[in-house]
Amino acid sequence: MIGAGMRRREFIALLSGAAAAWPFAARAEGDKMPRVGVLMNLSANDGEAQPRVAAFAQELQRLGWTIERNLQVDYRWGAGDAEKYRTYAAELAGLSPDVLVASNTSTVRALQRAARTVPIVFASAVDPVGGGLVASLARPGGNITGFSAFEFGLSGKWLELLREIAPGVTRVAILRDSTTTGGTGQFGALRAAAPASGMEVVPVDIQDPTEIERALAAFARKPNGGMVTVSGALAGVHRDVIIKLAAANRLPAVYPFRFFLSPRVGCCPMETIGWSRGAVRPVMSIVFSKVKSLPIFRFRLPPSTNSPLISRPPKPSV
Repeated sequence: MIGAGMRRREFIALLSGAAAAWPFAARAEGDKMPRVGVLMNLSANDGEAQPRVAAFAQELQRLGWTIERNLQVDYRWGAGDAEKYRTYAAELAGLSPDVLVASNTSTVRALQRAARTVPIVFASAVDPVGGGLVASLARPGGNITGFSAFEFGLSGKWLELLREIAPGVTRVAILRDSTTTGGTGQFGALRAAAPASGMEVVPVDIQDPTEIERALAAFARKPNGGMVTVSGALAGVHRDVIIKLAAANRLPAVYPFRFFLSPRVGCCPMETIGWSRGAVRPVMSIVFSKVKSLPIFRFRLPPSTNSPLISRPPKPSV
């Protein structure tokens, strides 16, 4: 693991010290342009998607790589849809890329099934060890590396934050995707932390916006309720609906990243960093350095940039 303050030359020294080769063509041969396949968990028209693409391209260019001039980058947009992940992962693998980039845990799994030997770099994943993506942060093994946002255990702290802004909350709706290890892992951490906080947690699945609306309306009929949305692709896809429902049902809420309320508070620094420094340097090290295995990296950002976002319900009208 490295911190945000690690100097660039230290990072390069770390990469250059890795030994042996992953089973792929490490350097483009002849006139072959290096190729990178990217599987995104958002839709192409999502307001949060383009800042990530721009950050990725800008960091590449800063290091001397211009898309379509000396580097080919192919994007596919999964929009939180598991079937699209499978389809697009197969498409990207069929393009014979030098390296694949995944936006989150679900896209990593889809790419891993489609390309067992192609190196995969994830820009942001919640607890890659707890989620079963890698063996350890220091020695991930296999063909996967990347940047980790946080471990499942941190999710339990969100109940403490909710209690700070709404001391009367005793019941908390936990919005999570029950079909992913990230969703179940974060909910497990919240459930384990609930007794110490004197709170009851109620799971709410987020596959369908209509079901989210129905579940939150039923939950809000009883008093002293609050809401926590855990990190996940579907939470990001449905974030506008979730935010509106929290306000409509007068539920104080905690969200995992700042971009859940963008453009009200701007782009999430953690996600932007994941797509610039987080993904680019491992990608280019893989393509050109014959690296066998890179450790999982984590950024240590100031609390103001890497903290959950808290939303208080509007005051009653007089």
